Amino acid sequence: MRRVVVTGMGAVTPIGLNTEEFWEGLREGKTGFSEITQFDTTDFKVKVAASVKGFEGKNYMDVKSAKRMELFCQYAVAAAKEALEQSGIQMEQEDPYRVGCAIGSGVGSLQAMEREHKKMLERGPGRINPLLVPLMITNMAAGNVSIQFGLKGKSLNVVTACATGTHSIGEAFRTIQAGDADVMVAGGTESAITPIGIGGFTALTALSSSNDVNRCSIPFDKDRSGFVMGEGAGVVVLEELEHAKKRGAHILAELAGYGATSDAYHITSPAEDGMGAAMAMQYAIRDAGASPEEIEYINAHGTSTHHNDLFETRAIKQVFGEHAYQMKINSTKSMIGHLLGAAGAVEVIACILQMQHEYIHATVGLQESEEELDLDYMKGSGIDKKFHYALTNSLGFGGHNASLLVKKFEEQE
Repeated sequence: MRRVVVTGMGAVTPIGLNTEEFWEGLREGKTGFSEITQFDTTDFKVKVAASVKGFEGKNYMDVKSAKRMELFCQYAVAAAKEALEQSGIQMEQEDPYRVGCAIGSGVGSLQAMEREHKKMLERGPGRINPLLVPLMITNMAAGNVSIQFGLKGKSLNVVTACATGTHSIGEAFRTIQAGDADVMVAGGTESAITPIGIGGFTALTALSSSNDVNRCSIPFDKDRSGFVMGEGAGVVVLEELEHAKKRGAHILAELAGYGATSDAYHITSPAEDGMGAAMAMQYAIRDAGASPEEIEYINAHGTSTHHNDLFETRAIKQVFGEHAYQMKINSTKSMIGHLLGAAGAVEVIACILQMQHEYIHATVGLQESEEELDLDYMKGSGIDKKFHYALTNSLGFGGHNASLLVKKFEEQE
């Protein structure tokens, strides 16, 4: 089986507009929560989100291109640009049909839909923007990235709600393993902090009931009450090992395993015994040829909802047994909120950054867990720690489960 390595990373997050800023924020325990400014929240119960701050699309592409993209696409292009630049890939030296793209979005542009729906009601259907559909639909992140950088290989838009970014990277991994591409630009992107986005998740009682920016996203805490909506993008450059070596690429990590399952249980709740998520983890570990005892660290889905954190803990115990109590587990969502379709991709990048810097970040805001949540969730502060494997989980509405296993790159296996 062809080995797949990571040679580039790009991130746009609520705590940093690139991977360096993102890492500094993780290390410092910085949080990106603030009052929502995108719209008037007077009539809304939820008034806090994790917004990207200071982003200007024109800094990453020409103004004309930026005007023809909604924010979720602009984030994807910005993250892809950073990832490709770090990878050192020169597209004029590549066969463009061997370089593909798998960037998903769970929602697409609610902004475009809200804006044009309002226009239709007020001024009639003849005033709808002719570009509404290509501005709105979720596949346009992959489409715009491919257009911007000349990627002519397989182009995918995986949509599995909150597991989108992880599945996108996983399917890109499989594409390279199968020989259908040598390079894949993969990840997830999202920007859904809008009235209908916040209102819809609030009506579902999925969002945190706290408007205290210091106690809103608190994964694994006994007082957790829901997730905080975030936004941003995470993109990695995946490359077949021999292709990367041939061009002298700097290898950041190896993507070693991918597991995907379905709970086939409920449209929003994970399975109570955690078996769907457990099987995804088992498949990822088996795919890598590793054993559960070799895994020392998990970047949990850790949304700060009652059901997720409890059932994901059960899943971890199903897979690791007593070894679960020796592992370090954290949730990046404690700092950046839940980026929906972008979450898993940004969390893969968090795993690689922590592996590179030999440091595991804290689950910020975690104070006290209830009885069944008795694992080491990195309460208090981060720690310096070398580790060989990082397992990351994503669980999406509809019962979609995805796990990726990242390992430190070693020339010989």
